[in-house]
Order: sequence, then structure tokens, then C-alpha cells
Amino acid sequence: MAFNFGGSTTSTPSLFGGTATSTASTGFGGFGGLGTGTTGGGFGFGGQTATTQGTTGFSFGQPAASTAGTGLSFGLPGATTTAPTGFGFGAPAASTGSFGFGTGTTSSAPSFGATSGFGGLGSTSTGFGGFGTSAGFGGTGSTFGAAKPTSFGFGQPQAATQQPQQQQQQQQQNALANLAMAVSMPQIFGDERDAIIASWNQLQACWGTGKGFSQSGVVDFKPDNPFCRFKAVGYTAIPTGRNEDGLVALVLKKKQEEVTAAQTQVVDTITKILGKPNLSVCVEGVRPVPEDRTEIVIYVIERPPQGPAKRIAAKELCAFLQQQMQWHQLSVQLAAESMAPRMGWSAEQIKQYLDTPPAGIDPLLWRQAKLDNPDSGKLVPVAMVGFRELQRRLKHQEEETRLHQQRLDVIAGDLGQLQTQHSQTLAKLDDYKRKHLELGHRLLKVVVKQEICRKLGYAVQVEEEMLKVQLEHLQVELNHPTQFKGRLNELMSQIRMQSQAGFGRDEPTYQMDTNMQAEIKLILKQQQEGLQHLIDVIKDDSKDLNRMEQALDTSTITR
Repeated sequence: MAFNFGGSTTSTPSLFGGTATSTASTGFGGFGGLGTGTTGGGFGFGGQTATTQGTTGFSFGQPAASTAGTGLSFGLPGATTTAPTGFGFGAPAASTGSFGFGTGTTSSAPSFGATSGFGGLGSTSTGFGGFGTSAGFGGTGSTFGAAKPTSFGFGQPQAATQQPQQQQQQQQQNALANLAMAVSMPQIFGDERDAIIASWNQLQACWGTGKGFSQSGVVDFKPDNPFCRFKAVGYTAIPTGRNEDGLVALVLKKKQEEVTAAQTQVVDTITKILGKPNLSVCVEGVRPVPEDRTEIVIYVIERPPQGPAKRIAAKELCAFLQQQMQWHQLSVQLAAESMAPRMGWSAEQIKQYLDTPPAGIDPLLWRQAKLDNPDSGKLVPVAMVGFRELQRRLKHQEEETRLHQQRLDVIAGDLGQLQTQHSQTLAKLDDYKRKHLELGHRLLKVVVKQEICRKLGYAVQVEEEMLKVQLEHLQVELNHPTQFKGRLNELMSQIRMQSQAGFGRDEPTYQMDTNMQAEIKLILKQQQEGLQHLIDVIKDDSKDLNRMEQALDTSTITR
């Protein structure tokens, strides 16, 4: 393919009896068509080829007509393309679908306001696949009333998909050719100014924004062009979920507070859009997203007159809500921005995604990103092209971090409450232990008095005499100067001396944290309580022994 701007070229190929004649345009034919050409397809036995003549002069608004033969077109008449005049944009060349033996297709430019494409207005499809078409809401065969699609296309409207695909491929090729021409040889002035414009176009292409100029027209530089340098690859979690769960995520152009306050109205609006009384909408969750948006996750439960209730599949629900009328109602009434089913990927989908590098990403960079994946079972690489995508991802990460921090704050509050309850429980436990000990001593006193009353007037038994001897021995050990009492007095004196010596020196003191100080205080308090309890027991026992001695002396005198 050569870029012959302003020249004239005549080409006459011979393909098994099929002839083609091409006459290039003269003058400036840039606004509306880049030359004209006719190519014949292979094996054109008996196929009629169209002869196309280019426009002359300033063909503004006159697109060049082209006719392409298709492979294996036995007896197929050539396609005819009629271009509009004036400022009407010409219709693309017609193409024949598969199994099109002996069929002819004619395409003309659509009138203003008409649409064409996949099932749009003004499109006509012929051939295999159009049986049992159904249109409109309220038919039979599925939950939402539309006919169920099958693998062979029965029960759904068919559209000619080959023609839009060819148009898209041709547009991509033309855009890439114009882009390469803008950054390499604009050929606007034919002198050194073209090099300056080419450098300026290269700079804009590198940062992925702006408009470039060349002989073919104006080129919009986008971040996904092959020359953009601001590209990176990150990683995101593989979505989880099942189609049977029926979860669909809606992004609304409202704040979370507004959506939460009007959640009932949102549910009622979606229920009205579904249009069936046996369908109920349930909200799975609501969370904020960047740029004052809110994501609401819903699912629909169908309650038939007979049989158990079931959830509507996510794909089916999303496909119904994405129809033109339903989506228009969602956009107007709920300010819906986007919608997607919340479901995971299959192994085939993940493989297809990983095997196809995104637009504008070098395959080597994409392959290296797959090798550097830290967890290939849970993460997949994603392309970040341009600053807008990087900013969007950064905002999502900030929002996710904020949600995590909010959840951590809630967990910290719960832990604080649990610690407080734990401390209160320990305090109650110590109080109950003290009460239990007091009750035990009271019970012991009662038992002692009962024994005294019961054994009043009896002689001292051998066991009681042995107990008296042991108690006296303990009292002697406690009161002995070199035993426990003396050691305790020595420790007290050393503590006093160290405290007095510490006031006179400026040496740094040992610092303890609050928890350790509280623990030491608790231990000393427990020891003090234990010593006090032991002293009380010894005093009570001494009193009991004195009473016993007095009782024994009294009984001896009486006898």
C-alpha cells in the first residue's frame, strides 16, 4: 500500500477472469477519502467486479467508494455501495455473511437518526440464523419475558456481525496508518517545517494526549497509542463469586449517605423496572467509591406461585437491565453510571485475558508482568495507561485503605470493650475470692465455737495437745529475733536507708512503664493481704488458746 497523495495511479489486476479497474483521484482528495481502489478477492470465478472512479477536485464530504470481492463467491453478484452527497457520511461497503451462496447484499447510506449494527434500527440481515425471532418485553421463555437464546441462534434476533467487524478492523488500520504518518512524515508543507510538526506530534504521542496534524487530517493522541511512554502494569485480585448467586453491582452518581437514606426508594425503582410482582429485589451491600460515587450490590429473588424461591442468575439479570429502555430508566431515575455482574472468572477466561496483551502494552512487558505475579492464583496483571488510569487506581486504593482503617478502628473499639470487661471480670473474681475466704473463716469460727460448746467439760485430747504445741512453735518462730520478724525488720531498715541515700544523689532513677508498676503494686498488695491474714489467724488462734486454757483452769478448780 503506497500513500500517493495527489498523483494518479491505474491498476488492472487479473484474477482468474475477474477484472478490476482503479482510477485515483486528482487534486486534493484528503477531506472525505484517501484515494480510491478496487481489489478483487481470490477465486472470483464469474464474479462481477465493480469499477470505481475517484472524485476530482475538492471532494469534501464525498467518501471514496470501494468494492471488495469475497472468497469463494461462485456466481455472487458484486456488492454495490451508494454514497451520499454533500455532508452525508457514506455508508460502509456491504459484506456477505457465511453460507451466502447466490445471495446479494445492497447497502445504502442510512438517513439521519437511523441506527445500524447489532439488532439496531435500519439493519437487515439475511441468511441462516433468523428463525423464531422475538422482540419486546413480555414474551415467553425466560424470567424477564424475552425468548431464551440458544447456541444456534433460534429464538433471538440476528444481526450481520461480519460487516461491523470488517469496518472496525479497517478503521483501526486507518487510525494506525494516520498515527504513524503524523509522527513520521506529516507532509503538510513539504519543507523543514514538517520535521518540526513531526517532533511536536511525537512529543504528544509520548505523553498520550493532544492532537496531531498531518496531510491525512487531525489525529487524536490517546494514552493507548503504541508510542505512549506513560504505561505501567499493576496487579488486582481475581473477582470471586458465582453466577448462581445473582449479585449485580450498580455504580450510582450519588454519595453513600444519600443512597443509604433512599435505599427503599432504590429497591422500589428497580422492582418497577423489572415489571413482575413475583420478583423481589434485595440489597447485599453498599459501599462508597471515589469521586462521590456509591456501589450498591443487589440480587433478585423469584417467588413463583408453585415451587421454591430462587435467585435470578447474575448474567441474566445484568443482560436485562442493560437493555436500552431499562438502562435509560436506571440512568434517569437512579443516576446509574455503570453496571457489572459480581461473579468470578473461569479458567478459560483467565487464560484468554492473560494471553491477550491490552491495547498499547508491549507483549514483552506483559509477559514479564505475568512472570512477576506474586500470587498467580489470586492476582492478575492489569495495565495502567496514562495518568488518569493511575489516578483512578490510586483513588480506589485510598478508598480501600480508608475502609480497612475504618474496620480496624471498629475492631480496636471492640477489643477495648473486651479488655474493659475482662478487667471488670477479674476484679469481680478477686472480690468473690475474698468473700469466699471470709465466709470460710466465719464458718471456721462457727465450727470452733460449736466444738467448744460440744466438748465443754471434757479433758484435753491428745490431738488438741499436739495442735497446741504446733501453734506455740509457730508463734515462737514468728516472734524470734533471728527468724522471720528479724529478717522483716532488717529488710525494712535497708529499704529506708536506700530511700534516704537516693534523695541525696542525682543519679538517674530506674524508669518503669505503667503496666509493670501496676503489676508490682498488685503483687505487693497481695503479699500484704496475705501477711495481714496470717497475723489475724495467729491472733484468733492465740485468743482461742487463752480461752481454752482458762476453761481448763476453771474445770480443774471446780473438780
